[in-house]
Amino acid sequence: MGKILSSEELMKYISNMNSENSILQFSIPGKGKFTLVLQEEDKQSIKTEAEKNPELKRMLKESMEQYENGHGITTTELLRSLSKKDFM
Repeated sequence: MGKILSSEELMKYISNMNSENSILQFSIPGKGKFTLVLQEEDKQSIKTEAEKNPELKRMLKESMEQYENGHGITTTELLRSLSKKDFM
């Protein structure tokens, strides 16, 4: 799990994500730990991918539970919540 120290660094990691590098786990000081999953538009379903990868299945289940419990935010909300103080 990497530590992200700026919003520019976070955007660099996001822009480098692809089907081979689709999961990013990171922490932001002052905010907490995050797992970002790239969901490309593909003919294969997420269910098929999760069945192939037990770790992905576990992460998706945890994410759905967190979302259902009101703990989810959008990427836009996350980026708006960050300030320079969070990276010091």
